[in-house]
Amino acid sequence: MPGTHFRLLCIAGLLLFGAQPTPAATPDTYDPWPGLVQDIFNNRPMNDGSGVIAIEMPYRAEDAAIVPVTLRTKLAPGDDRRVLAITLVIDQNPAPMAAKFQLGPDAGVSEISTRVRVNNYTDVHAVAELSDGKLYMTKTYVKASGGCSAPAGKNAEEANNRLGQMRYRQFAKSGEGPTSGTREAQIMIGHPNNSGLQMDQVTQLYVPAFFVNELRLWQDDKPVLTMEGGISISEDPNIRFTYVSNGAKQFRAEARDTEGHLFQHEWKIDAPGI
Repeated sequence: MPGTHFRLLCIAGLLLFGAQPTPAATPDTYDPWPGLVQDIFNNRPMNDGSGVIAIEMPYRAEDAAIVPVTLRTKLAPGDDRRVLAITLVIDQNPAPMAAKFQLGPDAGVSEISTRVRVNNYTDVHAVAELSDGKLYMTKTYVKASGGCSAPAGKNAEEANNRLGQMRYRQFAKSGEGPTSGTREAQIMIGHPNNSGLQMDQVTQLYVPAFFVNELRLWQDDKPVLTMEGGISISEDPNIRFTYVSNGAKQFRAEARDTEGHLFQHEWKIDAPGI
């Protein structure tokens, strides 16, 4: 029929001259990083951090709720600058700033490892603030999804029983004594670190956010490391790090969570593997 033929010609003309349907945007086409630079770092300039800071994460995570991440400083021995702080940003997470680590001025912290939740395929940025007043950035890409909403590994009763329990482990470097030289240590805190996006499997209601938002570590009274944490840090926060011993006899930890609980503990440093 003439009318049908005319309508077909019109449709063909629209397709020919660029009226094709536009595909829906995907998460991969949206880059949140410029906005995060503005929101988290007040739009300060970002410099190439390839010679300053390294970030290591698996390209494809085995478990999106406990993705290992290691941050490592790379300043050359003769470089007189010092890393003051390292900020870990998981771009596509609901709360992208996962943690900010402030390094003790005399602690010689050169490596920090922890476990994080990753909610979508995403870039992950590490930003180091140096004593020259500049920010240096590097990044990696991680394929993982659903980490922030994954159910807790422990039930509520078990999590409450472990709440605030701290463990400290100390590892001797080869050929070095227990109280001198470069040390490697680990702090573990019993805490559910609820993200606020997890659903109670019984009530089908969201579990309120409840997490460790501050951790401070000292050797004697000298600061080693401070962490400002968020919902991206995994259940039972676990921080492993290197530092230079000053001969201290005590290692001390203090943690606070979003409900105002204060957890404190101290350990004698007298043998590797406490």
